[in-house]
Amino acid sequence: MFKELKRKFGISAPRLAVRPHVPWYVRWTVTLPFVLIAGWAVWWAYDSGLELAGFHRSQAERELEQLRNQVTALKTENAKLITQAASYERQAQMEHATNLETAKQLKALTDEYTRAQEDLAFFQNLSLTDTRDGGLAIYRLRLEHDTLPGEYRYRMLLVRSGQMRAKEFKGSLQLLVNVQHHGEKKVVVFPLESPASENAPVNPEYQIKFKYYQRIERSFQLPPDMLLENAQVRIFEEGAREPKIKQDFSLS
Repeated sequence: MFKELKRKFGISAPRLAVRPHVPWYVRWTVTLPFVLIAGWAVWWAYDSGLELAGFHRSQAERELEQLRNQVTALKTENAKLITQAASYERQAQMEHATNLETAKQLKALTDEYTRAQEDLAFFQNLSLTDTRDGGLAIYRLRLEHDTLPGEYRYRMLLVRSGQMRAKEFKGSLQLLVNVQHHGEKKVVVFPLESPASENAPVNPEYQIKFKYYQRIERSFQLPPDMLLENAQVRIFEEGAREPKIKQDFSLS
C-alpha cells in the first residue's frame, strides 16, 4: 500500500496539466482564417500552374461563354429554319395540289376541245342521206377501262337528221353487258329497271332528250371478279317497248 501511494503522489507520479477551457467558436475563429489562407494558397498554386502550362482561365471562360452564345444562336436559327421548312413544305404541297387540279382541268378542257373538234369534223362530213327520214343513228361508240378496278366508261354520239329532226326526241338508254362470272356467262343490265316498261320510272341518268344530236359519256361499275366480254346499247323512244336502235360494241 505504501508503494502504491508513493507511485501516485511521489516524485515519479504522472504530471498533471491544467489548461484553460476555450469555447469552440473561439477555436473556429482562430482556425478558420488559416484554413482559408491555406485553401487560397492551394488554389493560387493550381491556377499559377495552369497559367505556366499555357492555360489561361479567364480566356477559357470567355471562349466558353462565346461558344455557349453561339450554341444558343444556332439553336434559335435551327428552330427558325425548321419552321420555315415546314411552311415551305406546306406551301409546296398546296402548290402541288393546285398544279394537279389545274392539270386535271386543263386535261378536261383539252379533251372537251378535242371532242368538239371531232364533232365538228364529223358533222361536216356527215351525209344527210343516211338518215333522210329523220331516223336515229349511233356514231363513235367506244368502251374503255376507267380509273377503278371493274369500272368502265363508254361514249357515243346520237344523231338525228332529215325532216323529222325538228321534233325533239325523248327516250331512254339501256346498256346490256355480257360478262363471265366464275365460268358462267351472265348479262348485266344498266339501269336495273327496264326503260321500256310502261309504269317503271326511268333512271334520270339514262334519260335522253335532244333535237339534233347528243353526246353521251357515262361510266358503270362491275364487280372486279367479273370479266367483261362485250356490250350492247339500246335506245328506246318514249313509250315504246322495242328499241328504236341498238348496236353491239366491245372493249377498246
